[in-house]
Amino acid sequence: MPHLSVAKKGFIPKFDLVEIVNAILYKLKSGCQWRLLPMGHLFSGEIPSWNTVFHHYRKWSAKDEWQAVYSWILNKGKICLDLSLSHIDGSHTPAYRGGEKVEYQGRKKRSTTNALFFTDNQGIPLAMSEPQSGNHADLYDIENRIDEIVGQLKASDIPVDGLFCDLDAGFDGKELRRALD
Repeated sequence: MPHLSVAKKGFIPKFDLVEIVNAILYKLKSGCQWRLLPMGHLFSGEIPSWNTVFHHYRKWSAKDEWQAVYSWILNKGKICLDLSLSHIDGSHTPAYRGGEKVEYQGRKKRSTTNALFFTDNQGIPLAMSEPQSGNHADLYDIENRIDEIVGQLKASDIPVDGLFCDLDAGFDGKELRRALD
């Protein structure tokens, strides 16, 4: 909770922010619609509307506070990470209802969005690139996407030396494409 912003000027919230965070996590885990959150089961005191929970989610998302929380969690638990081997993988996710970074991909015959995920040897996700339009392959703008992942790892104080190529020498996406062909 110390990484999520609260109201200013002495305003005391009506609802427990921990319960609001739990409701947001429930929605993200279950995939239900905001309007269908089981508010009676998620809150012990006065029950807010689903719109209140959504408002907090949007506010914290707009300020990138979820990333700060995740970096703090990774930093605290980095002793448990197994970086002896790391994995990077791409995801092509169908976007049936559209979105910001969505484009039609002919080979998938639908609109998709793509992202790269970086995990440790146990499969624990450590970083994710910014989603890209689905009309691009995994290697599209790979240099910038790897830089995003490295930046997230550094923000969490996770050692990045040796995880990728020699980072001081830079990442050569063209050489990687040639090697993969």
